[in-house]
Amino acid sequence: MLDGLRDFAKSWPGKILGAFLLVGVAGFGINNVIVDLGSNTVARVGNEEINAREFLRAYQSQINAMSSQLGTVPTTSQAEAMGIPSAVLLRLSEGAALDGLADQFGLGVSDARLGQMLREDPTFHGTLGTFEPTIFSQTLQRAGWTEAEYFEARASEARRGQLIDTLFAGAALPAVAGDLINDYAASTRTIDYITLTDANVDMPAEPTEEELAAYLAEHQAEYRTVETRQVKMLDLSLAALAATKTFEESEIAAEYERIKSTLTTPERRTIEQVALNTPERQALFEQGLAAGTDFATLATEAGVTPSSLGTLARSQVTDSRLAEAAFGLPEGGFAIIGGIGGQRAVHVSAIESQGEPTLEEARADIITRLGTNVAREEISDILDQIEELRAAFQPLDEIGQRFGLPVYEANVTASGAELSVLPNLPASEYSRVAQAIFRAQDGQLIPSVPLGGNAHLWFDLENIEPARDQTLDEVREQISAAITEQRNNEALMALGETIVTRLRNGETLADIAMELNTFPQISSPFERFGSEDGFIDGTLASAVFAGGPDHKGSVVTESGEFIVFEVVDATAPAEPLDAQVRASLDAEARNAIYGEFVSALRDDAGLRVNQQALRQLLIQNFGE
Repeated sequence: MLDGLRDFAKSWPGKILGAFLLVGVAGFGINNVIVDLGSNTVARVGNEEINAREFLRAYQSQINAMSSQLGTVPTTSQAEAMGIPSAVLLRLSEGAALDGLADQFGLGVSDARLGQMLREDPTFHGTLGTFEPTIFSQTLQRAGWTEAEYFEARASEARRGQLIDTLFAGAALPAVAGDLINDYAASTRTIDYITLTDANVDMPAEPTEEELAAYLAEHQAEYRTVETRQVKMLDLSLAALAATKTFEESEIAAEYERIKSTLTTPERRTIEQVALNTPERQALFEQGLAAGTDFATLATEAGVTPSSLGTLARSQVTDSRLAEAAFGLPEGGFAIIGGIGGQRAVHVSAIESQGEPTLEEARADIITRLGTNVAREEISDILDQIEELRAAFQPLDEIGQRFGLPVYEANVTASGAELSVLPNLPASEYSRVAQAIFRAQDGQLIPSVPLGGNAHLWFDLENIEPARDQTLDEVREQISAAITEQRNNEALMALGETIVTRLRNGETLADIAMELNTFPQISSPFERFGSEDGFIDGTLASAVFAGGPDHKGSVVTESGEFIVFEVVDATAPAEPLDAQVRASLDAEARNAIYGEFVSALRDDAGLRVNQQALRQLLIQNFGE
């Protein structure tokens, strides 16, 4: 059987079938329960055993990978539901099947080769990039491996590599399959087309009352109101409380004098640079710098466009060499500095001087600052007072008037978008506040909603408007428009099909377009998935490629346009498959053939599983 498989794998039918008919190993069932295996043996493939230690190592690795995705370690029952033990066994059984075949062929690995593999393994390299025995010992100890187990595993890996390289080194996607794929993906078509609009069809009749009512009955789920809750709201926050404070002009002026030095805006410079990545460009800028030639002239002579770094303060420039150079230059000057990528010319095109705002310019900020300082001292006491007034069932309007805080009204839906009327409420809190509003019960004392920064929001339910079906009178215009649009679309689709029939009967698109007072347009060549600029979208391209080189058809594009087209040019790809794409397809074909081969090899050898020992092993190490 194996000889037959090897012969078949080398033939082109075997390569095609292997590439396109790969059967996933995840669908393979493990149902055999073998009681004659040793207690330390989880499974056996032919004469090759999979012991408990080997299985646990592979299973733990798979569980670790799964845990990083799930955020939790799955239990044994959960892992079994996800098929993890079966997947691990299947992967190990593939290796065991190859080990059995390698033994039949008498393959081996010399000690010298194992030593070379050990020295080349980067896992055990030190800071100098060479093998470190201490790292080797520590790594094995952390992984729970003995040196014998490690070398045995590497020897098996090497033997399997010999088998795979020998059997599948020449396997590749057949040339005919590559040509078919290239033709499918790279062929281009060009179309003449016209776009149909409402002007090309008769205006549909106004829908009758009976038609409106029937449409509403059929689409009632689309015409429903959402539950709306009318609320009054009062928010207490530093910003809200600060806005209620007023100050004398003398207080504002005194605060300005006290802090004006901190209000100074730093000097900022507009910086651009040119990479001097060729000897010629570097020499040009060095000679220009020495001769006093301006930066723009040198950039033009070099044929380069400087890259802008923006207008930045010195603190915003993280490159110390760049900062030192840029902030040491006069406006219009440039310097040449080094960097990781090589030399570069740095130019300062503009300088914004350090500034100090006037009292009038800083007035609003100073008032806010003063109000915030006062509010910070008062907010806790006012919070307690408001809570006492709320417990006494005082209306929000009276509470707001007492503390000078505004009361806002809104008709809130579940999305909470209407809460934008609250100037001090961040958009990130809309959902949480809306949930509190929709949990509230009419007639009950409603607690405040705590917000960040010692802020709170109180609200009263004024009215609840439940969700309901809308009546015909409420949505008459929308339904009439929907019916009209539907009839227009049906008429346009029918017109498109009529035009396609006329084209197939020999009429020209130009003559038909003239009747419709329009002109046919010609597209640029495009591939099966559409044009790069998106003008020909995937839906239109798919319709064009659904027929032969003289295909004619009509389609509604993704943007809703009604297009009638005819193919005027179909071009096969002029170039073969890209070498990188071809290599990737060859690798996929080899993987497919390899997967089929190993699966058949395992089936031929026979997989036996000790289910009792397997489950006991999992429960002992990972719990039920």
